[in-house]
Amino acid sequence: MNDCTALVTGANKGIGRQIARLLAAEGFGVYVGSRDAGRGRQAVEEIGGAARLLLLDVTDPDSIAAAAEEVDRLDVLVNNAGISPSLAPATASGTDDFRRTYETNVFGVVAVTNAFLPALRRAPHPRIVNVSSGTGSLAWSTHPNPQFTPGSGGAAAYRSSKAALNALTVLYAQTLAEEGFKVNALAPGLRATDLNPRAAAAGGDPVEAAREAVRLALLPDDGPTGGFFSWDGTPVPW
Repeated sequence: MNDCTALVTGANKGIGRQIARLLAAEGFGVYVGSRDAGRGRQAVEEIGGAARLLLLDVTDPDSIAAAAEEVDRLDVLVNNAGISPSLAPATASGTDDFRRTYETNVFGVVAVTNAFLPALRRAPHPRIVNVSSGTGSLAWSTHPNPQFTPGSGGAAAYRSSKAALNALTVLYAQTLAEEGFKVNALAPGLRATDLNPRAAAAGGDPVEAAREAVRLALLPDDGPTGGFFSWDGTPVPW
């Protein structure tokens, strides 16, 4: 896979950095998407291999356009960048909380995916992996699930944004199926990252989630598309 390339957004830390590291270990040339140049360079140094920095702010159209100009062909796009600025329920959230969260978690994915579609279309087996969340599963939000308490209604902006991302995953998969794309979503589980205070206190290893992201990035041509998978490879209900 030495001639294959991948882009991971939000790859300067957390799950994204581990995904980039594992893809580099598979022989990919990896674009480490980062809106912070300093953190991005540090991640590139730690990943090594054929990793390179790609300055990319998924909420900035000019940044996205400039980044897309640097990439001629792309085999894998991992939409990992995401935020969870508020854990409040909908009743205690302002519209600005939702706008800010959707700007990164939903609109950013649309903008980045569409900008890099020309590069992906130059690859023989294009793959897109959207890093979602089990909390975006409406089924898990209304039935018992060990990852979180159903019916609490917390983190409304984040959870609804991931539900929207899941819908986008299905729609992109349907639209791009005839072109050979595989588009899937990943529920990484609660990991020790700085996404929010609950995640920061978690003990989950980001590498576990990254392994499943890489599996989805390397799917064979007869693999699934339009699916939602947990970190252990099992399907997640919508």
